[in-house]
Amino acid sequence: MFRLGLIINPLAGLGGSVALKGSDGADTARQALALGAEPKAGIRTLQALEMLKGLPLEIVTYPGEMGADVALEAGFKPVVLGSIRQGNTSAEDTVHAVLDLHKSGVDLILFAGGDGTARDICDVLPDGVPVLGIPAGVKIHSGVYALTPKAAGELVAMLVRGELVTLEAQEVRDLDEAAFRQGQVRARFYGEMRVPAEHRYLQHVKNSGREDEVLVLDDIAADIIERMDPDTCYIMGSGSTVAAVMEQIGLPNTLLGVDLIKDGALLAADCTADQLLELTENQPCALVITLIGGQGHIIGRGNQQLSPELLRRLGRQNIHVIASKTKLLALEGRPLIVDSGDPEVNRMLAGVIPVITGYHDAVLYRVADY
Repeated sequence: MFRLGLIINPLAGLGGSVALKGSDGADTARQALALGAEPKAGIRTLQALEMLKGLPLEIVTYPGEMGADVALEAGFKPVVLGSIRQGNTSAEDTVHAVLDLHKSGVDLILFAGGDGTARDICDVLPDGVPVLGIPAGVKIHSGVYALTPKAAGELVAMLVRGELVTLEAQEVRDLDEAAFRQGQVRARFYGEMRVPAEHRYLQHVKNSGREDEVLVLDDIAADIIERMDPDTCYIMGSGSTVAAVMEQIGLPNTLLGVDLIKDGALLAADCTADQLLELTENQPCALVITLIGGQGHIIGRGNQQLSPELLRRLGRQNIHVIASKTKLLALEGRPLIVDSGDPEVNRMLAGVIPVITGYHDAVLYRVADY
């Protein structure tokens, strides 16, 4: 029988919805919880485990919120190892869990977290032991994560069913969160881990470089500005392509955050999820977003401030995706990805959508339903 090791970092992603740009460190986690952030890692793990129901596997995990609670909720009878301290878990708990699961002889370690969690696991896991990440963090630059929780479940299911799945070494990368909060992207390479590599479901390492396509970005900005209605609030997503629009308007921009503008004026900068819901209530609104280079995510990576509630309120027709054709071609035919944390919202946004690629120039591109 396939033995699946399961580890959940329950604090992963806490900082996203409250605009903290990450969740590394106990102080950041406490600050996020004080600001009203709600843990999502367990919910995202449950979405992955839903894909495994009825398959012949045994889950080996750690107590409580580190895995056992979610495994039980999904209908499994897990083997529970070790113990965790009272209160918030830490990187030390993750390390103990990894070592205990490895010693127990699991076939694969499935973990929910972000790049910091991947680093903790990479630091102690012996070379060659297969792992797979369920994306639950704010920063997902590493190549060891599936595209979405559902995709992670699909990959594990393929292994359990005995399908041929190649194991490949993928990079573990992490950002300097302090620099990230100042709008600087400094990703470092920390090592490699072996993951099941079915490329429909596995994330590529993020391309963090800024595009050098000044004329194209100017054209995209001109098109968006021409479309803007003075009575509509515009939620401006993160990334250099959206920053080019803000520059053309003449407004300051939070490169790695979400801003709110109306009629050429900045209403709020670096908004949290709750602020966006409050400030846009009963107002006509639209969203301007771009994709993460090399990955294709438009929702769920670095912009968790865009909550499922907000996306439902906006509706598909009020979401404008902008990107250069070079950026789209770099995906090599892979679809755009929506990972909102709500399967219904993901389905709502799936299908073929227009992507603005220049002045009065757009292409149709597919959004996957993972």
